[in-house]
Amino acid sequence: MTKRSAVRSNMEAADVIVIARIVKARGIKGEVACDIETDFPERFQSMESALIRRKDGSVFEAKVEDTWFHKGRVILKFAGYDSMTAAEGLAGGLILIPESEAAPLEEGEFHEFDVIGAAVVTASAEPLGLVTRIMHTGGTDLLVVERSDKSELLIPFADDICIEVDPDRRQIKIDPPAGLLDL
Repeated sequence: MTKRSAVRSNMEAADVIVIARIVKARGIKGEVACDIETDFPERFQSMESALIRRKDGSVFEAKVEDTWFHKGRVILKFAGYDSMTAAEGLAGGLILIPESEAAPLEEGEFHEFDVIGAAVVTASAEPLGLVTRIMHTGGTDLLVVERSDKSELLIPFADDICIEVDPDRRQIKIDPPAGLLDL
């Protein structure tokens, strides 16, 4: 339906977004393998430094020495991380960018952080809950909607179901097929 470029981090500052998640240390030279959380992976090739949020919540900037792609992941080498042991301390961290550096989108496209937290309502204005995340399935993405009773509802993020997405109002209007809301 739309491009996803990044998801907003859990940082206190609401003006940063996550573009990658550091999965593990890779190799003996201190590289890290990262899951890409942006539809614009080319941004990594020109990245000179990265804002990193560790698992403990601390944030720091690191100089990027090298970047390449391997098996669907971006591999990053940071200055000062010259061994696997050093790089292991970055695992579980997030690569962030300021929201102001988010890639521009075409009309009808929006960033994931514009959708997370949006209210989901039916075409007849029945409130269903709030989007807590987007599940990427390899096919049609799914909106994970938390209902008022804390149960989850999965809504295919498809044009024929999500008939109106209004990031400014933080609302998604859906026209669910019969039985979808009963699952």
